[in-house]
Amino acid sequence: MRLIFTSILLLLFAPLAFSQNSKAYTTAQAHSHNDYIRKNPFYDAYEQQFGSMEADLYLVDDSLFVAHELKEIKPKRTFSTLYLNPIVEQTRKNNGSIYPQGNVPLQLLIDLKTSGPETLAALVKLLEPHQKGFAPSGSVKIVISGNVPEPARFGDYPAYIFFDGRPEHTYTPEQLKRIGLVSQSFQKYSKWNGEGPLPEKEKKNLQKVIGQVHDLGKKVRIWATPDNINSWRTLMSMGVDYLNTDKVREMGDYLRTAPR
Repeated sequence: MRLIFTSILLLLFAPLAFSQNSKAYTTAQAHSHNDYIRKNPFYDAYEQQFGSMEADLYLVDDSLFVAHELKEIKPKRTFSTLYLNPIVEQTRKNNGSIYPQGNVPLQLLIDLKTSGPETLAALVKLLEPHQKGFAPSGSVKIVISGNVPEPARFGDYPAYIFFDGRPEHTYTPEQLKRIGLVSQSFQKYSKWNGEGPLPEKEKKNLQKVIGQVHDLGKKVRIWATPDNINSWRTLMSMGVDYLNTDKVREMGDYLRTAPR
């Protein structure tokens, strides 16, 4: 009888304990993984007020296209059409801010799939006329991932270009200033499928990495995570800054209604 009573208490107070040990998450901490594959790229996540979106970028014949693979490139799916133009338009509508609430930023994670220097040069050329809208002065933070330059070359690029770092790399103080985010694959730490609890040893290893990144003053994104409510709650409890998801609407609904 005592065992049953104790189990009931744990079930009743688990949500409260979770809430007390976690920071308050909103859709500002949600990351739309491979956002360009959605029915409405940019807008689906934007309407949910996601704080981060991701787009894969290919340079083909001096034009920048968004696609998962080279063979999937289509003439109308350019970076300007799917992302840059909507960002410029929404920023104009909101008097210089990407969202109507002036204190809500947007991170655009751009994964370079073709040669880094050439692709990044073409991207900078497109972004340059709109640089006032980009961090550090604007509300949209451009973070480059994929074929990033060597850290020693970070300073060769405009101040509104930030880079996606890795927790296992060591950066100089100057290089660290250009790290906009630190990311790593969940599979590096665990094979957990999102069902039941995350094994304690794997959880401690992941928490150690998260703590080390936070000690540097940077935010953490873990990709290739299980994508369900249990895994979202687990990652929230560990302080992961951006929740990686392919389920934009489901995560949006959850984060707006989850117990605080």
